[in-house]
Order: sequence, then C-alpha cells, then structure tokens
Amino acid sequence: MTVPVATLRPALLTPEEAARVLRIGRSKLYQLLADQELTSIKIGRSRRVRPADIDAYIERQAVQAN
Repeated sequence: MTVPVATLRPALLTPEEAARVLRIGRSKLYQLLADQELTSIKIGRSRRVRPADIDAYIERQAVQAN
C-alpha cells in the first residue's frame, strides 16, 4: 500500500511554514526560537523546525494553561 505524497508530513519546516502551522507571525516565531521555547536546527545558513518540536511546544503550552 502506498501513501499519497500530499498526505506525508514534511520532515522539516521553514520558519515561515512553522509560523503558519502555529498561526502566529514570523516575528513571534523567531522570538520563540530566540527564547528557546521552540527549538530549531540549522542547515548551512537556514533554520528549520521539526514538526515534532512544534507538537512538543503545543503540548507544553496546553499543560501550562491548565
């Protein structure tokens, strides 16, 4: 059984894509990265965010809200 490519989750997101996923502005995303509330990796001169790190950030925010 094959999975359609469109349904696959990308391994890494650009900061702009990560901001869209979180529904926040790009500046806010960079602030989260600077404050180390959200982690990223650097490939050359580019920053990338793993979807798993976004999931972990969301989970931490949900726990703090309770």
